[in-house]
Amino acid sequence: MSSKEIAIEVIRKLPDEASLMDIAQELEFVAGIREGAAELDRGEYMTAEEILKRIPQWAKPTKQYSPPSRLVTSR
Repeated sequence: MSSKEIAIEVIRKLPDEASLMDIAQELEFVAGIREGAAELDRGEYMTAEEILKRIPQWAKPTKQYSPPSRLVTSR
């Protein structure tokens, strides 16, 4: 099934009152699922153990954002 055919099928399944934003979000979701499945097929994945080892690294605090002391506005 081509990407165009998949998109048409996804849109057909949505209610008639779906907004363009709803359609875009649904298409993005389906595209993400298909990309993830393709990555798995290519062997591009991490085991649960690998993910658990990396979580502490991902959860490190980041530099706090501090807004500028003076905001410049133009009119």
